[in-house]
Amino acid sequence: MQERSAAAAHFERKRPGWFTHNVFNRFVNWLTRRGLSIAGSRVLEVRGRSSGQPRRTPVNLLELAGERYLVAPRGETQWVRNLRASGEGRLLAGRRSESFSAVELTDAEKPQVLRAYLKRWKFEVAAFFDGVSPDASESEMLQAAAKHPVFRLLRSAR
Repeated sequence: MQERSAAAAHFERKRPGWFTHNVFNRFVNWLTRRGLSIAGSRVLEVRGRSSGQPRRTPVNLLELAGERYLVAPRGETQWVRNLRASGEGRLLAGRRSESFSAVELTDAEKPQVLRAYLKRWKFEVAAFFDGVSPDASESEMLQAAAKHPVFRLLRSAR
């Protein structure tokens, strides 16, 4: 039997509840599709790895030191698996659409990004970080890194 990754196990424990899935995410998605970004929110569109159909989900886009990142606070979600498989996607906000390619960071590269992400969205995502805060030690951030996939976005020429 194949051992599950820390990110996959984390997702199983942090699966979104009914309210988040059916109300909150849909509301944020609806606002963002109309061009109203909430604290940097975007709609991520990525091709489904099995169906090939575009899949959309609201995400928080982090800008840090001139780079842009997507962090998966819930761990190895479907959008993470799809982005790994395709290596590219689109960010949508209203009528604006931006294509990108994505590079997944190693755990050693994640602490600075996770710290910035938590500083920005702790109010929204703290429950998914098992008590790790923006002020956590470097070793605590490294432990959290295994549970939270992070992608650096590169602007696509398309």
